Amino acid sequence: MRNIRLRIAYDGTQYAGWQIQPEHPTVQGVLEEAVRKLTGEEVRMLSAGRTDAGVHALGQVANFFTESRIPADRWRPALQDKLPADIVILESDEVPQDFHATFWAKSKRYRYLIYNNLIDDPFLSRYTWRISQPLDVDAMNAAAQVLVGTHDFRSF
Repeated sequence: MRNIRLRIAYDGTQYAGWQIQPEHPTVQGVLEEAVRKLTGEEVRMLSAGRTDAGVHALGQVANFFTESRIPADRWRPALQDKLPADIVILESDEVPQDFHATFWAKSKRYRYLIYNNLIDDPFLSRYTWRISQPLDVDAMNAAAQVLVGTHDFRSF
């Protein structure tokens, strides 16, 4: 049994989040189905974190166990061929048997984009939060100070 790690980027607009949910398309479900189409195996994708509905990822890490002999570096192009355009495999490699994307994650980074304008931009609307009122940047910076530094967010 081999343990394959993937680094994935996706536009979560069309998905009900990462984790499989009955009757709803999810990123995990699409990836597991792509592996099944490629190898015939039913696998379970483990991830570094679960995104909510409509949330995007630039470098989600996931892993799964397989009996397939596909070389580690060939998983990326082989799976990409089975995926929709809004999910992209950035990297694939083989990792130790005890690697688990959830528990081996050392850090996570979140980016929230605010588009401060009276008029919506159709090219940004999926990826930003539009606020039309003037922003109080000093108050925002003061509030953000509670996030500065090193914190243990493992329970999240």
